[in-house]
Amino acid sequence: MRVSMDIELKDVPGQMLLALQPLSECKANLITVVHHHQKRTPRKTVPVKLILETRPESIETIKAKLEENGIRVVRVGEHRFRESINVVLIGHVVHTGIQDTIDEIDRTGFAEVVDLSLSMPGINMLSSALMKIDAVGKEDLQKALAILKEVSTKKDLLMVLPIDIQA
Repeated sequence: MRVSMDIELKDVPGQMLLALQPLSECKANLITVVHHHQKRTPRKTVPVKLILETRPESIETIKAKLEENGIRVVRVGEHRFRESINVVLIGHVVHTGIQDTIDEIDRTGFAEVVDLSLSMPGINMLSSALMKIDAVGKEDLQKALAILKEVSTKKDLLMVLPIDIQA
């Protein structure tokens, strides 16, 4: 079961480790961590969004262990993303910085890259990436695709969408 979890960390060293330990102990698979270090909550804590896969019976245990570690659990719910799309990028995908391309989508808060498959036939040859993007809804998926299109244009990458989708 895929679960999203919003937590708040104190802005002191070691807090992220305290947050991740219960996930490891309960054998949860961490999919995504979005750490909003520049933002602060009204309680002066750092908001963090976790996406994880775990057994349904482990959720309460994880939540309890987080709270035992002094980590506030703000929200727990099944994965909030309802829409997804596969997009192919062709060009010098890796050399132009695949991580910041992913970050542009992930930092929106309404969409994220959940799977990535790369093909790199040679150092000076074009590479390709199959990228799966999940979003909260159709409108947000379109916004994410518009962001990806803008990034692809800047990086001189060809963005290939499914035939029935237009960005």
